[in-house]
Amino acid sequence: MEENNFLPIGKIVGAHGVKGTLKVYSYAESFSIFKPGIRIHLKNTNGGEKTYTIRWAKPHKHILRLCLQGISTRDQAESLVGSETFIERAKLPQLEHGTYYWTDIIGLSVFTTNEKYLGRVESIIATGSNDVYVVKDPEEDNGTEILIPALESVVVAIDVEQKTMHVDLPEGL
Repeated sequence: MEENNFLPIGKIVGAHGVKGTLKVYSYAESFSIFKPGIRIHLKNTNGGEKTYTIRWAKPHKHILRLCLQGISTRDQAESLVGSETFIERAKLPQLEHGTYYWTDIIGLSVFTTNEKYLGRVESIIATGSNDVYVVKDPEEDNGTEILIPALESVVVAIDVEQKTMHVDLPEGL
């Protein structure tokens, strides 16, 4: 499995019932990518990989119940607990211009409009109104991080190919 062609979409956190149903914690904003017929790739904690086809998926509270072809017993389901789930990038919906998947943002080098290096996007916090980029300078050992709101007025440019982001920081940041 080539890492660039696949994106992590969830983690198997448990088994449900006796017929091989899985409990999945989804990383996706919407459960809609878990469509019947879609092939997903599982990577277990030992590095082993296998591809399965989704039979059905149903949201339940904060998780997703998932049934895969070839998994029909609780023992089979329990053997997959801890596995990460991946989907081919090509199977994801096309995004509107100016919107990005989190996996495209994390790791970008961040610069001010004056070309001052601030660090790299280490993670993203979803706040409801807008995301916040957590930026750290890997050369600094002091643990300092800059929180940058993902707003058009602040994030001036993103170049995924060049792996850069330019920001116009508000007063006080």
